[in-house]
Amino acid sequence: MEKVTGLGGIFFKTKNPENIKKWYSEHLGLSATEWGTIFEWRPSENPEKIATTHWSPFEEDTNYFNPSTKDFMINFRVKNIEKLTELLRQEGVTILDDIESYSYGKFIHILDPEGNKIELWEPAENDSENYVTHKTS
Repeated sequence: MEKVTGLGGIFFKTKNPENIKKWYSEHLGLSATEWGTIFEWRPSENPEKIATTHWSPFEEDTNYFNPSTKDFMINFRVKNIEKLTELLRQEGVTILDDIESYSYGKFIHILDPEGNKIELWEPAENDSENYVTHKTS
């Protein structure tokens, strides 16, 4: 069964997300919105489709990465999140929540053996439209 299909995004804590976005814009050319930067690319198996990877700075005191104490969280793109979640559960992986669905895809969170929170994302059919990081404070 196919599991991870790509990198969905990298999320990290920072003292001042607005200053970080400005610095990356000025020095590295990242065009950041309220939620960060979206990189568009085309999957080799379906070059007509536009896919995305997200770079998102979060407030230093965000609870969104909990229960991990790390300052980052990786988001992986996956296929068939329901079957993958069941397989991970059978393998003894810590599942932190239930699958949540939004117009831009489905999400669930797991922990790796070192306590890193990982976000799994099954993008909606056209994930480049209207993606908003569903961050909470």
